[in-house]
Amino acid sequence: MKIFLKNKKFQKGSLLLEIVIAVSIITLAVIGSVAVSQKAVSLSRQSLHQSQAAFLLEEGAESVKIFRDSNTWANFSNIFTLGNTYYLSLNIPTWTTSLPTTSSGNTIGIFTRSIVLSSVCRDASSSNIITCGSPVDAGTKLVIVTVSWSENGLTISKTLSFYINNIFS
Repeated sequence: MKIFLKNKKFQKGSLLLEIVIAVSIITLAVIGSVAVSQKAVSLSRQSLHQSQAAFLLEEGAESVKIFRDSNTWANFSNIFTLGNTYYLSLNIPTWTTSLPTTSSGNTIGIFTRSIVLSSVCRDASSSNIITCGSPVDAGTKLVIVTVSWSENGLTISKTLSFYINNIFS
């Protein structure tokens, strides 16, 4: 210990080295904390968008059911031409549909929601839904609700598919 105390040049150099090491450690800790907090904010935003998309999907499904319930099945089938992409808008107190007027459709905030109806075929012997080719079931439609949005330069899309039946016949 006495050897180090006698050499004052070594003491000054070691103090400088200790300061450089301490500053480096503090800098790395701060940079690491900032990186972790940025990732946490990004994941939080993605989670929020996923939740909002789920609500919009469910709202789209419920609006199609409202169309079915407030019209006869024939009128419902006339509102939606099979295979076309439709966009919903809420005109209080009811929903309305529209075909796309632009290539991007309509948006709800950062989200674009669309609805497509398709015909359904059933096996004549088992009445199970099958890939079309058998007789078309006029009382059932396949509904596909899609919500898409752009996040971090990527387009993310969520889809909800379900069957809707003519419950009034």
